[in-house]
Amino acid sequence: MSGARTLGADYFEGIFTADADPWDLATSEYERRKFDRTIEALADRRYASGLEIGCAHGVLTSRLHPLCDQLLAIDISQTALARAQQRVGPKSGIEWARMGFPAESPAGLFDLCVVSEVAYYWGAADLSRAAHWLADHLVPGGRVVLVHYTGETDYPCTADEAVRALEQGTSGQFLPCLAERHERYRLDLWERR
Repeated sequence: MSGARTLGADYFEGIFTADADPWDLATSEYERRKFDRTIEALADRRYASGLEIGCAHGVLTSRLHPLCDQLLAIDISQTALARAQQRVGPKSGIEWARMGFPAESPAGLFDLCVVSEVAYYWGAADLSRAAHWLADHLVPGGRVVLVHYTGETDYPCTADEAVRALEQGTSGQFLPCLAERHERYRLDLWERR
C-alpha cells in the first residue's frame, strides 16, 4: 500500500460505461446476502442524516433510504449516479452528488456513514484524509459501517489494510461494535465516542 495511489474518476467512469452492472450488485446472491447483513447491522435505529460513499448504481442506496430521514448518496462516476437515480427513482429524503471522496467531501454532520466496497480504492494519503473526515463529521453516537471484499485484488490496498488505516487514522475516536468475517468479505461497525 505504501506508494499506491487512489484510483480516480476515469477508472470508475470506464467501468460504469463498459458494463451496466460491473460487480453484479443487482443480480448476485453473494451481493444480496452482503447487503442483507449490512442492513441488519444498521436496522436497530433510525438515522437523521446518512452518507453513502460510492453508491454505484443505487442497489444498496434503495435499502438504506428507509433507515434515514435524509440520505446523501455520492459517487465519483457521473454515469453511476445517473443509473442510481434511475434505479431508486424520485424519493424524498435522498440527495445525489458527484464527489470523489475524500478529496471532495460533504460539509455537515452525519449520524451514519456507509463505506461499502470503496476504502481499498484509496491510497495511504486518502485513507488518512478519510479517517480525519470521519472523526470530524460523525456526531457522538454516529455510526460508520465498513464492508469490503477480502479476496485478492489489484487495488491500492487490501480490505484489511484499508480498515486498519482508517482505524489508526481516527485515533480511537470510534468504538468498534462489530468486526465480522464472512465468506469473501468483512463487515465492521464503529460508533463515534
